[in-house]
Amino acid sequence: MKVIKFLFLGAIVISLASCNNQATTLKSLDSEIDSVSYALGLDMGMKIKMNFEDINQDAYVQGMKNGIDSTNMLLASKDINGIINSYFQKLQQEKMKEQQEAAAKQAELDFADSKAAGEKFLEENKTKDGVVTTDSGLQYIVMKEGSGEKPVANSKVKVHYHGTLTDGTVFDSSVDRGQPAEFLANQVIKGWTEGLQLMSVGSKYKFFIPQELGYGATPRAGGKIKPFDVLVFEVELLEIVK
Repeated sequence: MKVIKFLFLGAIVISLASCNNQATTLKSLDSEIDSVSYALGLDMGMKIKMNFEDINQDAYVQGMKNGIDSTNMLLASKDINGIINSYFQKLQQEKMKEQQEAAAKQAELDFADSKAAGEKFLEENKTKDGVVTTDSGLQYIVMKEGSGEKPVANSKVKVHYHGTLTDGTVFDSSVDRGQPAEFLANQVIKGWTEGLQLMSVGSKYKFFIPQELGYGATPRAGGKIKPFDVLVFEVELLEIVK
C-alpha cells in the first residue's frame, strides 16, 4: 500500500507540475494519461480543500517543482515530515481545545445547580473544626499525622485512598479493592498533587477537592463524577517509592 501511495503521489506531483509549465490550460482530456492525470490532480485538490483551506497554492506548486528537479529547495528534505506533522498536530490541538471549551460552556448551563451546590458545600465545610483551606481552595483534615519524608511533585508514591462525592457515593477506592495504588504525584488531578506534598509518609488526610482542582467540567468514573463535582478523598500515604 505504501508503494501504491507513493506512485500515486508521484503521479500527482508530475501532472500538477506539468500543468503549471503549460502555456495554456487543458480544455479537454484527449488520452487515458490525460484523464488519469487530471483525475489524480482533481482528487488531491479536493482533499486539500477539505483538509487545508489555508494552503498557499504558489508555494505548494513551487515545492512540487523543486522536489522534481531537486534544485532551489527552500527546505532540507530531512525537515519536511517534521514541519508537516507539527503543523497538523497544532491544528488538531486547536480543534480539540475549541471542542473542550464548547463542552465546558454547555456544561456550565446544564450543571449550573450542581456547581452552585458544590460551592455552597465548600463554603460551609471550611468553617468546620479541623478543616484547613489552602490558598488554592483545597480543603483538608489531618486524620493521622505521620513522621516520614514528604513527597515532592515528581515523587512516585504508594497510597491507599477512598474517593466519594459529597453525598457519600463511592466512585473509586483502592481500599475496597484491597490493593494500594502507585503513581507520580504530578500525574494526577491538581488537588492530589498539592495535597500529597502536605503529607508525611504514614499520614492519613481527608481532602475536599474543588472542581477546579479536580475534573472541572469533564465527567469521569463512568459518569459517577458529574461536571463540577466536589471530590472527597481519604488518603493514606504509605510510601515514597524509590
